[in-house]
Amino acid sequence: MDEQGFTEWAVGRQRQLLRSAYLLTGDLHRAEDLVQEALTKVALRWPRLADGNPTAYALRIIARDNISWWRRRRDVPTESVLDAGTSDEPEVALVVRRALARLTPSQRAVLVLRHLEDLTERETADVLGISIGTVKSQNAAALARLRTGAPELLSLIGRTP
Repeated sequence: MDEQGFTEWAVGRQRQLLRSAYLLTGDLHRAEDLVQEALTKVALRWPRLADGNPTAYALRIIARDNISWWRRRRDVPTESVLDAGTSDEPEVALVVRRALARLTPSQRAVLVLRHLEDLTERETADVLGISIGTVKSQNAAALARLRTGAPELLSLIGRTP
């Protein structure tokens, strides 16, 4: 295994992966756990991933593991985790957290990857292992939900209400 190559990639991408995981979960500890699990899985497959797109693979792991976790814990409201901000948190971050709390995990995954990670529909579909049509419908549903419940967020992702 090319340990140096993996280490360089991991150091260079860890912050991006953590940001995405945090936006998906709204919980820093869960986000850190998801990133660690993803990095471990990428490390195990590094020889096959090194010449491809290991970042997309890591994002796929993070998104799928988060959705799986959410499905196992449906009795725990995600809004309580995502909505709990701190008084020193920047207002934009609080707006983002509250708006994302209004979405299903699948909608949140599509929105984070499409608009905050700036992936194409094809890349988002590949990362999540779903069809482009599903990406489009989840994105449309998420934006519609935000238009009514969190119009202030739409200006942050470049959409108008």
